[in-house]
Amino acid sequence: MAFMRRFVSGTLAIGGGLAYPRDTVAKSVLAPNNHHRIMRYLYQQYDGNEFQTQQHLAQFAGFMEFVLEHGDAALDALKDVEMDPDQRKILENWIDEGLLEKVGASFRLTPRAINSLQRKALMEIFKNLRPDSAEGHDTHATGAGGERTEGSRVYQFGDPVSNLDFTQTLRNAVARAGKGLPIDLKEEDFAVHLTESKATCSTVILLDMSGSMSRWNRFSNAKRCAMAVYALIRQRFALDTVDVVGFHSGAEVIPEHRLPLMMPKRVSLFDPEVNIRVPISKIDEAPQHFTNLQMGLMTARRILARRGGVNKQVFIITDGQPTAHVQGDAVHLVYPPTERTSMITLKEAMLMARQGVRFSTFALIEDYYYMDWVSFVDHMTRLTRGVAFYCTGDNLAQAIMESYMSGRKQKTSLS
Repeated sequence: MAFMRRFVSGTLAIGGGLAYPRDTVAKSVLAPNNHHRIMRYLYQQYDGNEFQTQQHLAQFAGFMEFVLEHGDAALDALKDVEMDPDQRKILENWIDEGLLEKVGASFRLTPRAINSLQRKALMEIFKNLRPDSAEGHDTHATGAGGERTEGSRVYQFGDPVSNLDFTQTLRNAVARAGKGLPIDLKEEDFAVHLTESKATCSTVILLDMSGSMSRWNRFSNAKRCAMAVYALIRQRFALDTVDVVGFHSGAEVIPEHRLPLMMPKRVSLFDPEVNIRVPISKIDEAPQHFTNLQMGLMTARRILARRGGVNKQVFIITDGQPTAHVQGDAVHLVYPPTERTSMITLKEAMLMARQGVRFSTFALIEDYYYMDWVSFVDHMTRLTRGVAFYCTGDNLAQAIMESYMSGRKQKTSLS
């Protein structure tokens, strides 16, 4: 992490006799030097603001953990809780530093705070990732724009000159015209290095927000993974897109700035059997804690239709079998889960798979391993020719990293 240092007395002499005046700020950065990383300093005018200490950073990090755990309620508490002068000063500092902003009597996270959460999630979850300047995902095919691989091919009009394979080009010329100088080069002799292709990818994360996701800290872990994917794409895959869709009794697109504040829906019905039919236009007025994966898939399909990625995929993070489906102009909320709901959901998944969408399902199994819904996940995985990960919330991140980064980025289709 870059940090700031203030020099407050006299002048600072640097090698070679260079001197910098009092109240100069040095910002240390790690910069590459061949294969090593060295410390360099950038100097700028000190603005008089107090620098963040480790204690200060820890305070804000602790508050962010509170936000992830409690969502909107954490921000609402700021306007209601009684604070002593020191606590009030801390809050004002966060506002001054652009981490929080006050809108009327309420508080909300700034883009800077959202980015900080995403970077923290990425560092915690994807610790094994190394920086890479590539903007696409490696595939098993050859193409343009990637790293060189073994072999070469005939030059074609439009190939970059920088990829010319001079050794193979000379060999071709000698093989055609024979040994001796000068070497007679013709267009047919030119060869270029083979390179890995780079594939862009559009991803939709389908996040289960049903009532059961509040157990075992599942939803908090799922949010961290989604935020880490946002940060990963910004750092390594600038051409990719990611969208998050939350599904419960209905489905909703979750904007990036709202993701840290989202919470699973509270269970509001405890009847042993439920069969409710609600018009789609009034789904917000119905109990919200059911699992409408079908509507989530429908929303994801519309989003991916607008995205331009060569590869398209959905990540489904769920902990239970679907208990809601759309039929006609109504949503059916059912419990216990029915075969009809499962079949309608699988039909929507099949439709997306036929359009070339890749499926990765992350089934959270802390307390559901022996229940029938695992069979539903298996069935969906076979029908869509996707992949399934059976994991707990604690190792969800590892599974998502494996799916996103392992090279399973090629489109699949059903014959």
